[in-house]
Amino acid sequence: MSKSSNAAAAAVAETTPAIELLNTVNAEQVSDAIKAAGCAVTTTEHEGTTWLHSASHGIGFQVLWGNAITPGQYADLTLSCPLRVQGGVLPEGVLTEWHRTKRFARVALHGDFVVLEMDVMVAGGVTPAHLAISLQLWTQMMGQFFLHLRNFKPESVPATDAVAATAEESVAA
Repeated sequence: MSKSSNAAAAAVAETTPAIELLNTVNAEQVSDAIKAAGCAVTTTEHEGTTWLHSASHGIGFQVLWGNAITPGQYADLTLSCPLRVQGGVLPEGVLTEWHRTKRFARVALHGDFVVLEMDVMVAGGVTPAHLAISLQLWTQMMGQFFLHLRNFKPESVPATDAVAATAEESVAA
């Protein structure tokens, strides 16, 4: 680079505000992002770790901390919403259809629970706005998942017969 290019770059650097990047997050930062997404947050302390619990669309979710960089500072986290499967059986294809049509949030079966989860990574650096948007996306994904569960109709069974078939299976079991 020439001296004039270096001088121009230095002038731009002086006038450009520094962008704050988060390389780790703590409970307070994530709690603030949850609040910015419009949800209340409850914190609990257990064995030196602060746990965050909240709710969206009337359903609770929790923050599961990922990789600790230093005590209380994490490179990632998982937002988790476990739901008990009423009757113990989900309609066939409901999870596959979710994964086929949606991104960002995944669903898994864990015994009698179906769990909606979304990972949030800050390692490498993200802006506080990115963290806030990630929490807003999570609340939207929760709402979309609840609608997906409520409105899901297996293609192989007519809508009115699907409910009856599910009820008959529950009685037979």
